[in-house]
Amino acid sequence: MSPVLPPEIVTPRRRPAQLRPASPWWRNLDPQFPAYRVVNRMDRFKRLRMQTSSLTDLGLRAGIIAATTALSLPWSLRPDTLLRDRRERAFYHDLATDGDAHAFFQKPKPGIRVRVRHSGPLAHQPKDGQSYLLSFKSPFEAVNPRVREDYHRHDNNEIAWAQYWKHGDKPRPTIAVIHGFIMDSYWVNSKFFALEWFYEQGYDVLLYTLPFHGYRQGLLSPFSGHGYFSHGPLHMNEVHAHAIHDFRVFLDWLLSHGVPSVGVTGISMGGYATALLASVEDRLAFAIPVVPPASLVDMVFEWPVLGHLIRSALATAGISIQEARHTLAVNSPLTWQLAIPKDRVLLIGGMDDRITFTKHTMLLWEHWDRPAVHWFPGGHVLHWGQGDYLKAMRRFLDGIGFKP
Repeated sequence: MSPVLPPEIVTPRRRPAQLRPASPWWRNLDPQFPAYRVVNRMDRFKRLRMQTSSLTDLGLRAGIIAATTALSLPWSLRPDTLLRDRRERAFYHDLATDGDAHAFFQKPKPGIRVRVRHSGPLAHQPKDGQSYLLSFKSPFEAVNPRVREDYHRHDNNEIAWAQYWKHGDKPRPTIAVIHGFIMDSYWVNSKFFALEWFYEQGYDVLLYTLPFHGYRQGLLSPFSGHGYFSHGPLHMNEVHAHAIHDFRVFLDWLLSHGVPSVGVTGISMGGYATALLASVEDRLAFAIPVVPPASLVDMVFEWPVLGHLIRSALATAGISIQEARHTLAVNSPLTWQLAIPKDRVLLIGGMDDRITFTKHTMLLWEHWDRPAVHWFPGGHVLHWGQGDYLKAMRRFLDGIGFKP
């Protein structure tokens, strides 16, 4: 399915990398994985375009690093947060070691009331249908009872939101889209994924808002998504459990209102959530993660400045990379097996991604026993040949029978 030769991942000694570690992955994945490098084979024109993408990635990464270092990391490194996380991390270690995804990603209670209203005038208004704003008060409770009170201090985050484009005649097969970190704008995501084009092909569309983003961020939040990483690693585990829970409520609602089938795609952190949903929700018609990370610990370790600060803090506390991975393993798709057949999975990766990194797509691809994959000659932000992979997505959907 790839239009270009797939990248090769090599160790710091330029040897081919082993990307299928023995179980448990957090212990057996090479501690030097963040230092692995990508080798690409392509013509000069594609390489030049990819280098342009890389520069864009580096600029965006610098902005994210500056914002998180200045505005999120200090909150995560408060003494009370560090003490709580050290005391409670065994709770999450045990869940990951037990290997039951449903024990962590708990099924929503039935009958949750979803409020439906027409979207505002600035939202996309399809000519042959309606655009709705969906919301509900989330009954999600933090999985760890001892962090529930702290997690539920964020009132705005208690309301889940999504925008829904529905054709006027009947419910159609629906493509659900999950945005990336910070990038929660419905308009931006609709343009990036060419959702108007997919809608015109006959699909309905749902755009889902992750916790602590958009309407869900706090009144004093300095940027959308600030609460995702600003309250320590255990809070981060609960955020991902919350994200999956609330998406499944919308999935329940869609299916109960006659939607014949629902699949999910997402970019970056939305691709990560997509991969987690594919690990727990067997009702999905498909899952298409786009440039997803596979391990947040390994991803951040490779970021300059922020990665150095975190590595230094862990070293001071005597915490190895394996133990840090284990603490966050419950929120990694590497910990769980696919809940849907792999022929309903399509991975899309950038060949020189400098934010979530190409090797993470490769690692997830190997973990899932090599499902369909599409590589484009670009990075995390500039997706050269995006039209090719949007068409590849449509061919993939046709191939699995997901047709309007």
